[in-house]
Amino acid sequence: MRPYYLLLALPAVIVIILDQVSKYLVVIFIPLFGTVPVIDGFFNLVHVRNRGMAFGLMNRSEPGVAFYLLVFASIGAIILLLYWSFHLKDRDWKITLGLSLILGGAVGNMIDRLRLKEVIDFLDVSIGTYHWPSFNVADSAITLGAFWLAINLFKAQGAGRKARG
Repeated sequence: MRPYYLLLALPAVIVIILDQVSKYLVVIFIPLFGTVPVIDGFFNLVHVRNRGMAFGLMNRSEPGVAFYLLVFASIGAIILLLYWSFHLKDRDWKITLGLSLILGGAVGNMIDRLRLKEVIDFLDVSIGTYHWPSFNVADSAITLGAFWLAINLFKAQGAGRKARG
């Protein structure tokens, strides 16, 4: 396997494995709607389910149309990420890493959605009265990958402008 494809595949596979193993452990050790304090008043492990998308948007008690919309949106995103990855002109490792993290997160959540019709969330952060919606390893990888990708695309765009003068 060429190094470029390894860089695309390896982080994605690691994210998928970490995501699925962590969700499995949550299901085994934390009852549904249970909480395990880790850092009092700041960080807990919880066991919640999300039938919607990131941060509980479109979360409904019944899967319905939202389920199919999210499955097709996820499939579309995965196809676009793969297309983008395979059509990069300069094969910049920084761009590839960002795409790989997003891809791994999308696949990790898609596995839950297809298997359970909902996504397992378990990381719970709060600061004072502010409470961040619960999330998981896949969500973290998507967010980190998107920020990493944005930063490196802006840097590449800035370098291109300097080179053109």
